[in-house]
Amino acid sequence: MPKAIRIHKTGGPEVMQLDDVSISDPGPGEARIKHSAIGLNYIDVYFRTGLYPQPMPGSIGMEGAGTVEAVGAGVTEVKPGDRVAYAGGPIGSYADVRNMPAQRLVPLPARLSFEQGAAMMLQGMTAQYLIRRTFKVQAGQTVLFHAAAGGVGLIACQWLKALGVTVIGTVGSDEKAALAKAHGCDYPIVYTRENFVQRVKEITGGKGVPVVYDSIGKDTWPASLDCLEPLGMFATFGNASGPLPPINALDLSNRGSLFFTRPTLNTYVAKREDLLATAKDLFDVVSSGKVKIEINQRYALKDAGQSHRDLEGRKTTGSTILIP
Repeated sequence: MPKAIRIHKTGGPEVMQLDDVSISDPGPGEARIKHSAIGLNYIDVYFRTGLYPQPMPGSIGMEGAGTVEAVGAGVTEVKPGDRVAYAGGPIGSYADVRNMPAQRLVPLPARLSFEQGAAMMLQGMTAQYLIRRTFKVQAGQTVLFHAAAGGVGLIACQWLKALGVTVIGTVGSDEKAALAKAHGCDYPIVYTRENFVQRVKEITGGKGVPVVYDSIGKDTWPASLDCLEPLGMFATFGNASGPLPPINALDLSNRGSLFFTRPTLNTYVAKREDLLATAKDLFDVVSSGKVKIEINQRYALKDAGQSHRDLEGRKTTGSTILIP
């Protein structure tokens, strides 16, 4: 019988349990996917803890890759036997098998493995929209990317370097600094012992950067604003250290008419044409060798709890996948 991770209440990693589940035939517009690999992302923690509420019993997981087993009525996007990947929901990828809206599935090129697909879709498409759309970086610019040794960070550092951008990145240890530097981060800053605002100002000659990409949240706020040049943009796309407090608009005006945005992947790929274009951009840059997907941790699906403990304990780097 198929199995899936379910939560019957919110809380720590211990609330996740491997349940037997029944899978119906795919309905109209749906496809049934047999997973080969599942992506682990920090957003999974937000659903598990209840920061992002959902009805109970709840599911976990926003990303996966596998093979289409069957399709429902009216499906033209995929067919049985197709290799596919997806990210961004609906929630529920921590499972052997699941039904998905066919419109949210992306054909996975044969040149990319299922593990790569599961490891890069959410993080890679996040990096894509951040640096290609939210604030479209230009060659010669210098940017600040927090959590540079994380999954999104390692992809973004490589991609930014390929675009001719100078990358300043914050990390939590010397080991992570070395990892980030090896993936294109020009100036890794160990924030646990260095003042990242002071270092950014030193690196930029006091000017600051035009954009800060931040998935940390509470711990890097509001110091990140002090790293921006006038008219700069603060792009917050995660809450690893906790959500931001209420924002005072005067904090933006007093620091030089700054821009503030809280983008989400779901918004940027809501239209299928945008989803396919975003994925193609990612697939192309990975296939070119300019961006390598670093899968540094693998866990069995039944060990999802331990994967969350390691993720929250900042013991992981790069991408992490679960194997059904």
